[in-house]
Amino acid sequence: MHEPTILQAFILGALQGLTEFLPVSSSAHLSLTPWVMGWEPAGLGFDLALHIGTLVALGWYFRTEWVGLVRGGVTLLRRRAPVDDASRRAWFIIIATMPAALAGVLLEDYAETVFRAPIITAIALIVMGALLWYVDATVARSRDRGEMTWRDALLIGTAQCFALVPGVSRSGSTITAGRALGFDRSTAAVFSFLMSMPITLAAAVLKVPDAVRATGITAPLVVGVATAALSSWLAIAVLLRYVSRRGYGVFAVYRFVLGAVIIGLIVTRGGW
Repeated sequence: MHEPTILQAFILGALQGLTEFLPVSSSAHLSLTPWVMGWEPAGLGFDLALHIGTLVALGWYFRTEWVGLVRGGVTLLRRRAPVDDASRRAWFIIIATMPAALAGVLLEDYAETVFRAPIITAIALIVMGALLWYVDATVARSRDRGEMTWRDALLIGTAQCFALVPGVSRSGSTITAGRALGFDRSTAAVFSFLMSMPITLAAAVLKVPDAVRATGITAPLVVGVATAALSSWLAIAVLLRYVSRRGYGVFAVYRFVLGAVIIGLIVTRGGW
């Protein structure tokens, strides 16, 4: 793993935090920024270390919600079935996590190599942007979290599997799936954020120790994680306020532009 400079770590941390919860693909930004800037790639281990910052922001922002989910999880273990609203929500988070956990184990090697090719990222940005825009603009906004079923949770969780490809976006794929199932914009976003924590935490636990062993707890690593935490909190707050009044169209346009710029750079540099 290449150790980034403090400035590079700050930039990568800010990009991670701002784009993790916006439907524009944080993995695309983290994998493409070194390629565009001519930096040595920091590696997937450093990228996952930045997720510690986003986990801190996610846990703090939704701290009340997480207390309820933990209580619901305890009830679920004791009763062996969801018996109230809190335990149902905990059960849905568990169901939504399962597909991505399985996909992560089966496709780990591809996620670290083949899927990170710039042309694949560019195509994924554009295609997912079109899906997000179409679904958000055409589907009725009538369902809230109280109407979610285990099948909805499973389908949204399955959509999360596609986020192994940089450019798809974990939040983009899950929010699009939630909107396609008829959930309103805020409900789709909040469930997307909450379901991200278990799989992100698991990935960090598995991969971050490798990054720490390779370089130690260095100033760039600390700067990157801290920057990711602060920018993640900002991204969550801004997105939830924004989508309560407007749609996701602006993010789709951003994805189109970014995908087109990447393709232009690939052509200019003379290779696919």
